Amino acid sequence: MSRADRFAFLISLIGVLLAVFITDHIFERMAHLEDEIAYVWQAQAISRGELKLPSPPDPHSFLVPFVVDYHGERFGKYPLGWPALLAVGIFLGGRHLVNPLLSGLALWLIYRLGKRIFGETVGLLAAGLTLTSPFFLVNSGSLLSHPFGLVLSTSFVLAWLASWETDPRKMIKPTTNSWLSSILAAMALGVLGLTRPLTALALCLPFAVHGLYLFFRGNRQVRIQLLAFCAILIGLGSLHFLWQYAVSGDPWLNPYTLWWPYDKVGFGPGFGRVEGGHTLNQAWVNTRHSLWVGWHDLFGWGAYSWIFLPFGLISVIRYRQGRALLLASVYPILVVVYLAYWIGSSLFGPRYYFEGLYSLTLVSAAGIAYLAGWPTHPAEDWQGKAGWWRARPLLITALLTVLLAGNMLFYTPMRLESMRRLYGVERSRLQPFLTPEAQSLTPALVVVHPDKWTEYGALLELQDPFLDTPFIFVISRGVRADNALKGKFPERTILHYYPDEPYTLYKTSRP
Repeated sequence: MSRADRFAFLISLIGVLLAVFITDHIFERMAHLEDEIAYVWQAQAISRGELKLPSPPDPHSFLVPFVVDYHGERFGKYPLGWPALLAVGIFLGGRHLVNPLLSGLALWLIYRLGKRIFGETVGLLAAGLTLTSPFFLVNSGSLLSHPFGLVLSTSFVLAWLASWETDPRKMIKPTTNSWLSSILAAMALGVLGLTRPLTALALCLPFAVHGLYLFFRGNRQVRIQLLAFCAILIGLGSLHFLWQYAVSGDPWLNPYTLWWPYDKVGFGPGFGRVEGGHTLNQAWVNTRHSLWVGWHDLFGWGAYSWIFLPFGLISVIRYRQGRALLLASVYPILVVVYLAYWIGSSLFGPRYYFEGLYSLTLVSAAGIAYLAGWPTHPAEDWQGKAGWWRARPLLITALLTVLLAGNMLFYTPMRLESMRRLYGVERSRLQPFLTPEAQSLTPALVVVHPDKWTEYGALLELQDPFLDTPFIFVISRGVRADNALKGKFPERTILHYYPDEPYTLYKTSRP
């Protein structure tokens, strides 16, 4: 392991520790978004060997966002990849550590990718920039699928490029390492398809063009290797339809549409909530807002986080780094593909593009190195500068130091603080049910009378899909619906809870 490798490992370790801190102190190890609540529900079910469960009595009272009831059975709408990995964390008692560990791995992979394409200097710069990115940090502490997607996306690109280091016209026979890398690339992309299908589709596009070039310029052995890659990818991708069949009985039924019929990718009537359907104008409005937030969140340099990107592209073009162009294309292609989805993303940054984050950090790092006169490709050595050129690295280092310090001292703390107690979800909401007085009333069914649904949603942290926890919670749907539940759970005490009186549990509804 080189000195640069050891330093990159240290960056990765710091990334894990920062993510654990954010998970603990900002998000309090709790689900805040509807997406996170659904992921946790699915992961809890999978950790006990189930993909779906019988629907509870009066499913609307047992509301779990994005968990659907269909033909008497209950299951989550999200693809299987991330809930399955999160289930491992639940089974091992470390749910809160899954994304921090993945974030540390992502930093290491970004370094390795940068080292392969641009050299150690750019790889280290990119890992460091990623570590300081508010966009990266906010998502690393969440329970969302994006850190896993970033690991899979980076692994795919790294393995794909490792598979085709030799010019296909000169490749007499693929090596064992080339075959192993190709298999790993197919597996990474396939699992990404089982986690975030639209993201995987977008990622396929530039590399499919590269694959066609290899197919037509390479020999028979190259074509066999590419066909094997496609076979593995198709085999893994087909598991998505097998999962849809397992939960709904129809391999072509998208569970997203069972929650919102309009939740589909495309344009026109039936796509999205706007009357008349999703339009190009609405797509542009969503994307413009997502990118505006994204430029601020990327490095925390206000609206100027992009300033080194043009110089990185100049370096790529000057040195004719075709593989770097493939890498650089990932983020913009994600932006273009997600135009077809009816809603944007900004709360956690433009998270639909998160799996292409390395495009921006690596090209920005290449731009920094180019301006400073540092190596920007693996074969380039460090060279001494004469005259005023000696000032270049000092000026760029000083500028970068000011930018990073401004982000870490001001923007990132402010951005993280804005996520604390998101939607009013905080661990203190669970405390009324952890007191000895409340525990003495268990097993209990608690009818929650919230002013907003998150006051109920936060309490789902104390409940699992199997409804065998000391407390189970329902959201009040009126006196008749609430009373009807009493006969369904005769072994449980029926209690009523009002969030404006958190430490009082009523045995009858409040007047």
